[in-house]
Amino acid sequence: MSLSTMGIAPTIRPTTGPIPTVEPRIEVTGPLRERYDEILTPEALAFLTELHTRFAGRRHDRLAARMRRRFEIGNGHDPQFRADTAHIREDAGWRVAGPGPGLEDRRVEITGPTDPKMTINALNSGAKVWLADQEDATSPTWRNVIEGQLSLFDAIRGQLSFTSPEGKEYAVTAEQTPTIVMRPRGWHLVEEHLRYTDRHGRTLAASGSLVDYGLYFFHNAQALIDGGRGPYFYLPKIESAEEAGLWDDVFTFSEERLGIAHGTIRATVLIETLPAAFEMEEILFELRDHIAGLNAGRWDYIFSMIKNYRGRGARFVLPDRSQVTMTVPFMRAYTELLVQTCHKRGAFAIGGMSAFIPNRRDPEVTAQAFEKVAADKKREAGDGFDGTWVAHPDLIPVARAEFDAVLGDRPNQVDRLREDVHVSADQLIDCHIGSPITAAGVHGNVSVAIRYIEAWLRGLGAVAIDNLMEDAATAEISRSQVWQWIHQDRTTAEGTPITRAYIDDLIAQVLDEVQRHDGDRFDDAAEVFREVALGEDFPTFLTLGAYSRYLVESA
Repeated sequence: MSLSTMGIAPTIRPTTGPIPTVEPRIEVTGPLRERYDEILTPEALAFLTELHTRFAGRRHDRLAARMRRRFEIGNGHDPQFRADTAHIREDAGWRVAGPGPGLEDRRVEITGPTDPKMTINALNSGAKVWLADQEDATSPTWRNVIEGQLSLFDAIRGQLSFTSPEGKEYAVTAEQTPTIVMRPRGWHLVEEHLRYTDRHGRTLAASGSLVDYGLYFFHNAQALIDGGRGPYFYLPKIESAEEAGLWDDVFTFSEERLGIAHGTIRATVLIETLPAAFEMEEILFELRDHIAGLNAGRWDYIFSMIKNYRGRGARFVLPDRSQVTMTVPFMRAYTELLVQTCHKRGAFAIGGMSAFIPNRRDPEVTAQAFEKVAADKKREAGDGFDGTWVAHPDLIPVARAEFDAVLGDRPNQVDRLREDVHVSADQLIDCHIGSPITAAGVHGNVSVAIRYIEAWLRGLGAVAIDNLMEDAATAEISRSQVWQWIHQDRTTAEGTPITRAYIDDLIAQVLDEVQRHDGDRFDDAAEVFREVALGEDFPTFLTLGAYSRYLVESA
């Protein structure tokens, strides 16, 4: 994966003469539809320009550092707890800012995309927090990016309504709505419909992170504060303390720029990459004036393990996706360490999302989903987590019951320090599970990935497939396992070598199995899957190439 593909500007040095300068600017290249001018105002674009002028260069540096570290791990240098930051971990005196108004009790959080219908459903759900997701649960079409901002703008002002094509009307009716915590795209993603020109005249796609964050903050920070809450963010895909420090500087500048008190912003960082698991205290420290807690982002964490160790031999090959549960060694170690780290510093520890979802037309599936989700949330509450995620409103009572049983009337259990936990670097990379790769598991990965990518190409970021909630992270697991199994010469439990030819046959089989319809994108999805699962190189994210090829619109 080249730097330019990831939106990283190459270093350009003129051979002679002074460096020319121009006025930095953000230009809109995507179509302007109804009400887009309410979000893409001159003032908002000026704010985005300032964010890019101050922070785009550091973003490029951080992405380059990610590539170097991934290369080192792939070449045998296992991650370790950092020696140069040991003083931070050993200093018992510092604490983080903790919860802002409306974040004191986070026992159940619902996640989902920001289209009007899903926004209204989330606000009526009864959850304590809504993760308003502009990242993995949102396909980043230009419509979804800007119309998601419009949904949030209207919801925060109490003016959101929606009528479906069938005529069904949706409105926010809950007396107490969840606190909104918005998740912008990760540092690696770009927004091709907004182009940033720097002072040297170089033009690149804008940062998806700064666009999502900047538009939401600029338009809504004061309205959220006036409503008794605040501008809160989930930060995805962070891989180092330096990346967290970059976000902290973005927050500090934004508060100063809009005349808001320092520390008003609150972030929750998703620990969903292997490198970040070794720097949890340092991440908290860098964001200490702005951070409320950490979240155990389980699906991306599994993907990160595969991505970093995909070429390191049989010891790091994982079995069927369904067998990589929260109780396998490396997942258990990372979640235990997360709870201990958070509570040591006064931060909340938020659990992850079980993928099982109910089916209102199938009581047996629903009963199984309730049972499995209850067991998952009982484990999290018992381990000391202060709250958890669900992806479906019907699961809120199930999750809440397990946390109520442990918390009672207390809003959290931050005072539970988990001093019994002792996690080593080796435990964080212990991938021994002892289960086989089955033919059904391989077929499932191919089928799920193609069906998810097909929906993503049509603008859907969170999709129910085989009674599981799939998003970009779970699709990444599916395709990266296939890549690793091929390159590590794995064989199924039934004795079939996992080769490109075998996977090609499965792709054809899946295309025969799916129900085709006018306007479907299955052929494109199969092509994307071939590129990210069967290629010699390993794309760092399946969405990068697919976005630039299929989702970018022109005016």
